[in-house]
Amino acid sequence: MEAGRPASAAGQGESSSSSGAMAVDAAGGVEKPRFEALMPSEMSGGRPQFRKVPVPQHRFAPLKKAWMDIYTPVYEHMKIDIRMNLKQARRVELKTRQDTPDVSNLQKCADFVHAFMLGFDIADAVALLRLDDLYVDSFEIKDVKTLRGEHLSRAIGRLSGKGGKTKYAIENSTRTRIVIADTKIHILGSFVNIKVARDSLCSLILGSPAGKVYSKLRAVSARLAERY
Repeated sequence: MEAGRPASAAGQGESSSSSGAMAVDAAGGVEKPRFEALMPSEMSGGRPQFRKVPVPQHRFAPLKKAWMDIYTPVYEHMKIDIRMNLKQARRVELKTRQDTPDVSNLQKCADFVHAFMLGFDIADAVALLRLDDLYVDSFEIKDVKTLRGEHLSRAIGRLSGKGGKTKYAIENSTRTRIVIADTKIHILGSFVNIKVARDSLCSLILGSPAGKVYSKLRAVSARLAERY
């Protein structure tokens, strides 16, 4: 009878390890539970999770034109349901599916759609779906300095430069993307690069000439290149 007990216990151990519910630690021989990662459909009691992104009036026509470019990566690659709700309010609605591989995909898709609403190109905003360390930072000119009338117009002109030259120079040197929408400024990039671009834009708002900002950008870009 005693000889039969270890055999039955061994059989139970094999069945438990084969089912994946319990795992035996090889070092100490201690049984520890091993749980598989939950699918998004199993979280929050099996209910789907939602995100809603409002659509501004001036971005409705660009959204309609680029809808398939937004729909394809969200639905096919990220496995998130997406639709445009025209009944209650103009907004894009996102929802997790049964086969959504990661619950963070929902927030990534919401950030992607929101970046497009702010004015970023599809090719730039889609990087939010592929990379984890990208963010969108927004601020207004009045947050830096209170300007009115022609002073505000000149500050916006300094930010853009002739033909967008200054804005493109800051984008290329800091590896960011910048949208200047009236008095609001949106920056897409990594945390460190956003800080460098924001400092340069703030210097221009405060009245620094473009040449001085360029020289400072070259020095900061060289330090960043040495760090990485």
